Amino acid sequence: MSLTRNLEKAKDAYLNNDVQASKTAHTTCSSEQHQKSGQYLKSAVYGGLDGTITTFAVVAGVAGAALSANVVLIMGFANLIGDGLSMAIGDYLSTKSEREYHKAERRRETWEFENYPAGEKTEMVEIYMQKGYAKKEAEDIVARMAQNKEAFVDVMMVEELGIMESDESPVKNALVTFGSFLLFGFIPVLAFVLALWIGVAFNAFLVASLLTALTLFALGAFKTKVTGKNWFYSGFEMLLVGGIAAGAAYGIGALVAHLV
Repeated sequence: MSLTRNLEKAKDAYLNNDVQASKTAHTTCSSEQHQKSGQYLKSAVYGGLDGTITTFAVVAGVAGAALSANVVLIMGFANLIGDGLSMAIGDYLSTKSEREYHKAERRRETWEFENYPAGEKTEMVEIYMQKGYAKKEAEDIVARMAQNKEAFVDVMMVEELGIMESDESPVKNALVTFGSFLLFGFIPVLAFVLALWIGVAFNAFLVASLLTALTLFALGAFKTKVTGKNWFYSGFEMLLVGGIAAGAAYGIGALVAHLV
């Protein structure tokens, strides 16, 4: 059974403080496929941001050391593959571990409910009383809820353990992260690739800096789909963070080149 609510429209209504749009969102069935694809948005955004910032930091460091474009490409592509794989593997392992932990806790809660339901009901009553319900009201709620074991355990997972279960796939998370890292991480080295490929002389580092700045701002703005913050503020914030990282890398590259 699908919910009579479109989550994405409800979020937009909240961000725009549009009460009428919120009412419409709550009477419109949500698209399951859209929400399935949206659950990997976070991996795509943060994979892209990390790929852009770390690759450009490498490019800036090499440029600061006044090394050749060939070195930029070697270091840039090495970072793309190495860091991209590292981030994807980390995403896979963390998602997998989180799901395994959630499943283990659910098995424990289910076992406790099956073997000592009175104790679990008492815990739930106490939880609702802490939320402001009178004891009788809490007992009535819990008694009705306990008629459905799966629903009862679902609520226990959230209320007692603070666990929101997810059906995210560790493999898909890793693939989305790696793909996004490669796609957006390639942008800082794109100018150097074009400079070698078309054989036209131009300031590749300046072009790479402009492309990276635009990418960081765009990704930072798009990140608001996850965070709900103001798009301009988020874009500028990401541009500033990326600029600090690149500036530090450029300065270190220049310093090391001067020392050696």
